[in-house]
Amino acid sequence: MTIETEWFLKTYPNITTIEAIMPDCNGIMRGKWVPVQKLDKLFSGDAKLPKSALNLDVWGRDVEELVFESGDEDGLCAAVEGSLQATPWSPGERYGECQLTMLNQDGSPYMGDPRQVLQAIVNKYHAQGWHPVVAGELEFSLVTLNHQRPVHTSKTLPGELPIGGNLYGIDSLLEHEALLDDIRQACQIQSLPFDGVVKESAPSQYEINMRHHSDPLLAARQILQMRRLVKGVASKHGFVATFMPKPFIGESGNGMHIHMSLLDNDDRNLFDNGQEQGSELLQHAIAGMLKHMRDCTLIFAPHINSYRRLEPGVHAPTYPAWGYENRTVALRVPTGATKSRRIEHRVAGAEANPYLVMAAVLAAAWDGLNNKLTAPPPIRGDGYAQTIDPLPVHIHEAVDIFSASSFIAEGLSPELRRHIALTKEQEILEFRRYISTMEYQTYLQY
Repeated sequence: MTIETEWFLKTYPNITTIEAIMPDCNGIMRGKWVPVQKLDKLFSGDAKLPKSALNLDVWGRDVEELVFESGDEDGLCAAVEGSLQATPWSPGERYGECQLTMLNQDGSPYMGDPRQVLQAIVNKYHAQGWHPVVAGELEFSLVTLNHQRPVHTSKTLPGELPIGGNLYGIDSLLEHEALLDDIRQACQIQSLPFDGVVKESAPSQYEINMRHHSDPLLAARQILQMRRLVKGVASKHGFVATFMPKPFIGESGNGMHIHMSLLDNDDRNLFDNGQEQGSELLQHAIAGMLKHMRDCTLIFAPHINSYRRLEPGVHAPTYPAWGYENRTVALRVPTGATKSRRIEHRVAGAEANPYLVMAAVLAAAWDGLNNKLTAPPPIRGDGYAQTIDPLPVHIHEAVDIFSASSFIAEGLSPELRRHIALTKEQEILEFRRYISTMEYQTYLQY
């Protein structure tokens, strides 16, 4: 028995079942229920799941080509240290959760596991004596459902749509004070770095801020925990918390902004040179992120709905551009105290797999840092008013760019590139078969 499992069993004697989970490439949790008496098996690395569990499509179906060519072989699953937590929103508080990571049968990292991909990139930074510091901002919409369609929870007249989202409105927070306070308390129980909540620009939309970490793997794991926590607490209060990137037409979608800075072994911020513009290393990192942003768009925007968020004028970027204190571009460098100089990467949707998002961000920055790439001039004013090299506007384009990208294969993993591409192609084919309500309304009586 490990120190972690011993502490857990003593602290939560009423918990009977552990949800042993890990995120697939879509960021959806997969796994199994394990009796609490079998915790040691998880922490010894003796648990098994098919490797294909990390490459299911969004509906949880196998990608047959990947399954058949491997015989659907198992991978070894080991518990992620520190991830064993109670889930205070669960019925009767009988459940806990534990995140897993996957290894090959010989104990080597399985590079189809997004967490292992991120670990390999972080190892490169550490070998250089660098320590990436990251933080997440996570947006979600708090809704109810009417025939499986989302309905705003913002106050308005019956039958009317809200006008505006009451951005930064304290009254909107008070409307859901009990729910938001339960989220805060659940974060304390799960030791999550809750750093406040704000009312966002769209109706029924909120954002949770998370404190900075010098461990990107921990930060990514905690974002996944936060998503489960927010959904679980909202459900307990009779609401649906959705991280869908674009739940409502004509309104801002839900993003996952990643802040990144870089420390040396003495905890000095290498992006800070005491000046407003930041250091040469800051410029190199920006150059790498911009260079590979189109290749990585499928990671940042993994679903068809994701591309509805990436449109001009609704607080999501459409071009690989950067600027100081500019929220219309993909990479924003906040000004203020130079010791806090960092990059805010604004492309990813709230639904994306945070291990993959951070892997893509850090791998692109690494290329810029390692090869001393030169960043273009910063954009001033309207970042949507660009004319060349926009981000992909549809998932088909993003898949084509991703599949052909040598950067994805070399900077992340060739195995991961192939698996994600095949998974997305299967999902696209399913959507092509589906006849939407809008098509019936438009063509049925044409």
